[in-house]
Order: sequence, then structure tokens, then C-alpha cells
Amino acid sequence: MVRRLQPVRPNVGKRLVKSPKVYVRDSGLLHALLGITDVAALQGHPVAGASWEGFVVEQVAGAMPADATLGFYRTAAGAEIDLVVEHRGRRVGFAVEFSAAPRPARGLWQAPEDLRLERAFVVAPVARRYPLEPRVEVVGLNDLAGALAGT
Repeated sequence: MVRRLQPVRPNVGKRLVKSPKVYVRDSGLLHALLGITDVAALQGHPVAGASWEGFVVEQVAGAMPADATLGFYRTAAGAEIDLVVEHRGRRVGFAVEFSAAPRPARGLWQAPEDLRLERAFVVAPVARRYPLEPRVEVVGLNDLAGALAGT
């Protein structure tokens, strides 16, 4: 019913958030419980961003091997990566933005150094994927599986 993500705690000299993030794994159930009956109602609802984030987390989790670990990264100063996937010594980060023109927060630029990320993705409702810089790419759900295959 719910997914708990534990914080990733790299060995950095920063104050990190230690409490887990919790998501309702079934966004349809979440919307039904909140009385959200259609897309228009969802888009205007305060839970829209959190619902999108939970949905993306589940899509990534479902595409990962069983031995991959999932977590998140957030400092007390506010730098954040919504999802960090670790598998066989490699780390990939995901920032989730519910915007057709995503502007990633500073956490996306700071975390690759702190976490030694191999790649980072901004997952947003966009039609086509495009690079932000050599190791950071914006992807939509349609391109997410292809992006994950390349990691």
C-alpha cells in the first residue's frame, strides 16, 4: 500500500534529513480516497505534485532489478534529489517535476557531487527528452524506460 524511502547518507559534512519519505503506491487509490474524479480535478488539487512524484517513483521502482536499492537525498539546507537508485555500485538520481517546463532545484546540481551520481534525470510531463548538461537529462514517462535502459 505504501512505499517508504529511506534517506541516502553519503559521507559528507552536511546536515541531512533523516526521516523517511512515504508514498501511496497506487495513485488511483490515492485519487479515489481524495475524491479526485478526473484529470481537471487532479491538476487543480494541492496533491498533484506529490501524486506525480509517487507515480514516477513506482514506475522507476518497477523497472529496476530486485537487488537495487531506492532512497532519496535531502539536506537541511533544502538541496534534494527525489529518488536515488543504487545498483551494483552505481548511483542514478531522479528529480521529479510536475511541469511541462521543469526548472530543477539546486539539489539536482549539488547532489551529483555529494552522491557521486553517474547520471541524473528530471522526470516531467514532457513530450521529448532533452539534455540539460552532459550527465543530466529531462525525460517524460514515454522515454523513461529507454533512459533507464541506458543506465
